Amino acid sequence: MPDVLTRRRLNRATLARQRLLSRDSASVLSLVEHLGGLQAQQPFSPYYQLWSRLSDFQPPALADLLLDRTLVRVAAQRGTIHLLSAPDALTLRPWVQPLYDADLRTNTLHAKALVGVDLDALAAAARPLLEESPRTMAELGAMLAPSWPSVEPAHLAHAARGMLALVQVPPRAVWAQSGQTRLTTAEHWLGRPLRPPEPAEWVLRYLGAFGPASVADLQTWCGLTRLRAVVDSLRPSLRVFRDEAGRELFDLPDAPRPAEDTPAPIRFLPDFDNVLRSHADRTRVVDDDSRKRLNRRNGVVPHAFLVDGTVAGWWRLEGEVLTVTPYRRLTAAEVAEVEAEGQALLAFALSPAAPSDGADVRVLPPE
Repeated sequence: MPDVLTRRRLNRATLARQRLLSRDSASVLSLVEHLGGLQAQQPFSPYYQLWSRLSDFQPPALADLLLDRTLVRVAAQRGTIHLLSAPDALTLRPWVQPLYDADLRTNTLHAKALVGVDLDALAAAARPLLEESPRTMAELGAMLAPSWPSVEPAHLAHAARGMLALVQVPPRAVWAQSGQTRLTTAEHWLGRPLRPPEPAEWVLRYLGAFGPASVADLQTWCGLTRLRAVVDSLRPSLRVFRDEAGRELFDLPDAPRPAEDTPAPIRFLPDFDNVLRSHADRTRVVDDDSRKRLNRRNGVVPHAFLVDGTVAGWWRLEGEVLTVTPYRRLTAAEVAEVEAEGQALLAFALSPAAPSDGADVRVLPPE
């Protein structure tokens, strides 16, 4: 029988892979690749994800890689924007193309309007427009409209986004700057073609960043289905475990699986951090009650913080005030740790300026 991994043991294993047990000295590029990308729906979320995982991280270390095209922002796994290395974007985006094909058939806002539209012809028309100059979705839709006058421009632009691998170009997501979401093709921006996907490689990389994990966990991370056969083909080279509910878990043989009593420090996570979104069973990092609380804040996904490795509440930053709202009463030692980590977060968030005398970390009573 496979060894059983407790929920707490799974927690420590995942935190170790995620570099959330201790900050890493790796480069920004190597960590982004190790994690299989960072979810980046909000333009500045990756900066906070990296700050919580890397020692001495400062915003220019990421911003410079966006500007020189080492890293790109592209719609990828789960149909969401991710920060990926250039080589990963060129192979991961084709692997998850079935997500975008399905969306064009089923999307409640766009699918009906696109019935009868030759999507290949639309993609062929959109490509030169986007490669001539990066466009907003509104601009692209307006430029496609004369060829499909019976279809609203927004539907046409959505179809182009689904058919083509599009990157969001700077200054979008460059620290301390702002800019509209402008798109061009990944092939044009990077000067290289898309590459055929290698599913087995991505399964192994997922396990390295999020394992031990089930097939359902893997499919939750990428958004694809029917990956059991890929995992089974790798079974001879993997360790197999079970969780406390009896679910089969797979892992890399030499990946870290720390002891349950390994200390886990306070960590502040931004909205949409992948560590909270990449397992079908998320209880290793967020219990069901905390997950429901996170999901019911008027449709807005809040930033979460971890105490002893699991979600203990949420936080928000307004000006120079960091407000922390726990879900349970914290001990005096935990409050002190939250305040210390919060002060470090404030200093990072306000950089390159220094916090003023009014900067403050406020830990509120339990929600």
